[in-house]
Amino acid sequence: MARVKLDDIDQRILVDLQRNGRMTNVDLARRAGISAPPCLRRVRALERDGYIRGYHADLDAKALGFDVTVFAMVGLDSQAESDLAAFERRCTAWPMVRECHMLAGEVDFLLKIVARDWDEYQTFLTRELTAAPNVAHVKSSLAIRANKVEPGVPLEAE
Repeated sequence: MARVKLDDIDQRILVDLQRNGRMTNVDLARRAGISAPPCLRRVRALERDGYIRGYHADLDAKALGFDVTVFAMVGLDSQAESDLAAFERRCTAWPMVRECHMLAGEVDFLLKIVARDWDEYQTFLTRELTAAPNVAHVKSSLAIRANKVEPGVPLEAE
């Protein structure tokens, strides 16, 4: 991915799309101070260059029946690159795992897992996660509530 310095218009576009990915190109162009065709070209270039990875709807987990969010700290027996990559691939196959972060320090991975209830999480924990090859230990922390969930990065537009 070629990284170039973003100008003020690119920054404005990224800030606005991060806040509202459904914004029309006409509204986006107006906010950026340019006409619609060059705005669309800039958006496509930002997508092509990897600054914009995609668009999605922000779903309410509890409204959809996923009442439990757990952060699982996973330690592996081996930190060889092939073993780390194998665990990452396994995580992508588990729908309940919504995020997987490799860490430096005591824990190898931090997983964000959603489940309909505690029993569903425990079943996943015992049958899938702790049974996975190379998993040495798992520490689970149940999320009580989230007071801030802010996707993206802290960009500011001038």
